[in-house]
Amino acid sequence: MNELIEKAKKIRCLISDVDGVLTDGLLYVDNFGNELKTFHVQDGMGLKLLMSAGIEVAVITTSVNAVIDHRMKQLGIQHYFTGQVDKRNAFEQLKERLGFDYTEFAYIGDDLPDLPIIQQVGLGIAVANAVSQVKEFAVWQTEQTGGRGAVREVCELILNAQNKQEIALTRYLAS
Repeated sequence: MNELIEKAKKIRCLISDVDGVLTDGLLYVDNFGNELKTFHVQDGMGLKLLMSAGIEVAVITTSVNAVIDHRMKQLGIQHYFTGQVDKRNAFEQLKERLGFDYTEFAYIGDDLPDLPIIQQVGLGIAVANAVSQVKEFAVWQTEQTGGRGAVREVCELILNAQNKQEIALTRYLAS
């Protein structure tokens, strides 16, 4: 646990996947062929608290979807990459843009496209419902599943490790 806390203390940017991490990974399709997704509001609050504490938040997804676009806009996610089958390119762009070291990034994922970044960053995290290969290489695994509070769990880990819970809440409430 001490190693986990030490890694979390260094995090300056949390990167998240969408499907299976910010959502439950299920695809809901209505009678007209419209795709619907569910997001947990507590995950969104966790991301907002991180940003209020001065920690960058990024989203890299293989999907191209208006529902996800809308949610990212609602949350104020500035670093948002869509249609990234090979997520390494987006990660390198983000790393260059922010000027952070690999150890200053955390990544939370659930499936094989997430694996290359999970193996590169300082804090690679698998959600509880991740495939076994991702769990094998992750430094930590959440208790909650994707779309059901896993992202909030990670946000709280980082905020607690950096002792930024109070400042995050104060800044969030003042915004």
